[in-house]
Amino acid sequence: MIKDILQRVSADRIRHDLFYLCRDPLPFRKVNYTRPGQSMNSLAEADAFIRGQIEAAGYAVTTTTYRVQPFRCDRTKPLHHWYSTPAPSDPSFDATNLEATRRGCERPEEIIQLIAHKDSMSWIDSPGAHDNAVGTVANLELARVLATCDLRRSVRLLFCNEEHTPWTSRFAAEAAAARGDHIVAVLNVDSLDGKSEEDMAAGKMTHVVGYSTDEGRALAEFVAAGAARHKIGLDVRVIFKQHVNDDDGMFINAGFRTTVMNLGSWPYADSEYHLPGDVPERVNIANVVRSTQLLLAAILDIDANDTDNLWKRMS
Repeated sequence: MIKDILQRVSADRIRHDLFYLCRDPLPFRKVNYTRPGQSMNSLAEADAFIRGQIEAAGYAVTTTTYRVQPFRCDRTKPLHHWYSTPAPSDPSFDATNLEATRRGCERPEEIIQLIAHKDSMSWIDSPGAHDNAVGTVANLELARVLATCDLRRSVRLLFCNEEHTPWTSRFAAEAAAARGDHIVAVLNVDSLDGKSEEDMAAGKMTHVVGYSTDEGRALAEFVAAGAARHKIGLDVRVIFKQHVNDDDGMFINAGFRTTVMNLGSWPYADSEYHLPGDVPERVNIANVVRSTQLLLAAILDIDANDTDNLWKRMS
């Protein structure tokens, strides 16, 4: 039963991974910071940790390397938006996409795509706990739990980079389109639990599902309805995301229109967004656990249904 599977989501594992990636030992996850005494930059260290966790769950991991540049910092711009385009002469670095697939047993060619960007801000020293260590650790936990499930369809996980330029999710989306991949749903997981100070203080458990296409709206409403369907204690909202951007936008631009973004609030209300105060101590682990359960329920429900008819019913 799905109810029993949802209980496999572990708060202890999520907390451990979160603090590993943005407190100890890694204060940041970016190409332009290397910890004293280390030979790899902190993003490469994060990659090694993520890869080790996925492989320990039984997956084979594919790595694809791209050249990226850190953003420049322009403090004359509005708060939260200090990133600035690097000059062509600024240094570039290798950055890696990590991909892993839980292959389905009946319809393996049909893919449910999960995305999380794993890097923190390249233009400022921020732990990036809400943006986006939480999405990274949620997808790591989904990988572990899904490894114990019998699935009809395949689930593919992408851990990419969005706080450097170019965004490496674009390359994964374009490669999927070039292969003619049959992706039935795309779930971008970014900034779960990120919300206002008032909602944090009140202990509100929030989740927002954002869509930018008609096809995405059907998926968003289906994901959101899972909270009531499976009695997951979350205040879930569905919103129209006007701008086709972020990692979900890269997949929409590549032609995969049944795509949504999952986050904690909209408009995004975290006061420490893109700032040094985005620390793991501010993350409500219980909220991240419930959001992870909602995503897990969505994956299992999508897998159990005829998606063509499912999206028509939701439209």
